[in-house]
Amino acid sequence: MKQHRYRISVEHLADPQGRPPADATPLVFETGNHDDILKIVERLRGHPALPPESAAAFGVGLKLFSEVMLENRQSPLFAEFAPHFREFMQKLKSGVRAEG
Repeated sequence: MKQHRYRISVEHLADPQGRPPADATPLVFETGNHDDILKIVERLRGHPALPPESAAAFGVGLKLFSEVMLENRQSPLFAEFAPHFREFMQKLKSGVRAEG
C-alpha cells in the first residue's frame, strides 16, 4: 500500500510539577499512513465537538493508532474493538464533513 511518510518527534518538556525531565532525549521515529495527517488535522480544527487546540494531538494520535490497527487487523488484540472504532470514525467523519 502506498503511504505518506512522516517523522514523529515527541519531546518531554516538563513533569507535572513543571520541572524539566532528567533525560530530555526526544522519541523520534518514522512511520507511514494512508491518509495525509496534516490535512486531517486542519479539517479537525473545524469539528464542532473538538476544541481547535486539541485537533493536532487528537488527529495525529488517532491516525497513528488507526494505521497500526489497520495493518494488524487480523490480530486478536483489535478484533473486539474494531467494530466500535469503525462506528466512532463514521460519527467523527460526519461531523467533520458537516463543518467543511
